[in-house]
Amino acid sequence: MHPLDDIHSVLRALERGKRFLVSAHARPDGDAVGSVLACGMILHHLGKNADLVFADPVPLIYQGLPCAHTIRQISCIGTGYDAVILLECDGIERSRLEGLEKHVIINIDHHVSGRAFGSVNWIDTDACAVAEMIYNLARMAGVEITPAMATCLYTAVLTDTGSFCYAGTDAHTFDLAADLVRKGADPALLAQHTYFSNPTSKMLLLGAALSNLKRDGRLAWMWVTHEDMLRTHAAEEDCEGIVNYAIAIAGVDVAVFLRELPNRRVRLSLRSKGELNVARVAERLGGGGHAHASGCTIDGPLPKAADYILEQLRGCLQPPVHELV
Repeated sequence: MHPLDDIHSVLRALERGKRFLVSAHARPDGDAVGSVLACGMILHHLGKNADLVFADPVPLIYQGLPCAHTIRQISCIGTGYDAVILLECDGIERSRLEGLEKHVIINIDHHVSGRAFGSVNWIDTDACAVAEMIYNLARMAGVEITPAMATCLYTAVLTDTGSFCYAGTDAHTFDLAADLVRKGADPALLAQHTYFSNPTSKMLLLGAALSNLKRDGRLAWMWVTHEDMLRTHAAEEDCEGIVNYAIAIAGVDVAVFLRELPNRRVRLSLRSKGELNVARVAERLGGGGHAHASGCTIDGPLPKAADYILEQLRGCLQPPVHELV
């Protein structure tokens, strides 16, 4: 944590302001969407005005969350805000929003790659999700967690812990989840909306990725081309979670999913269930995230990008990988 800033600094910044903008990283995931929504609700209960925005659309599976329709997709923010609350970003560039450099930034993050780039910084790498930090913010501000807030926060915790599977999930995580259920979150319904409401395009894209699945000992990888995305009519959000099918293989400790972008750059999703901290790998390549779930974007073409990231990961794995399947 930054030695000068913490939750109390955030609360003081909220007390001083009246109008806020709340956002998170581009290509928002469940933690980003749920936490932005809950943060907006907290501000509303505190008598503040809050505009909720993302640079990219809210993924389909999260559009049914309470107040999700209030989130706007924009590329450039205007003036008149007392501060911008930015969640889960290691810099303003991660949001892909223009105009942030003109504003006071309240930076709230839980990633190990988090940086104190804001005017106020609250970084807690022990939090299981940024949603846990927003939950604590509500409690410290004296705001009651409503069923709508609980629904958004539970979805955020559920997704960012990999359905309570990622390293770092402990009794405290389940205490948080249990309290959110007591406050109105429906775990079965939210799991159904999150994991059992996939569009056909995602299943077709998964098939394309699985057809490219490769394994080299403790390392597995799969990829899709831009043509695969077009052929299956897949959206950006359909790539979410595909890498988990590679890391699910017995004996595999590290997995990577490569997605070719229209500009021929390549987006990487990295997963680890062993000792390797993939966040450090991602950080070296301009990305970041969690120790066991991270991402970044590198130059293509796809075969070159695959060779490069596999070389990086092989160099991190000990002992060296020899088995070829």
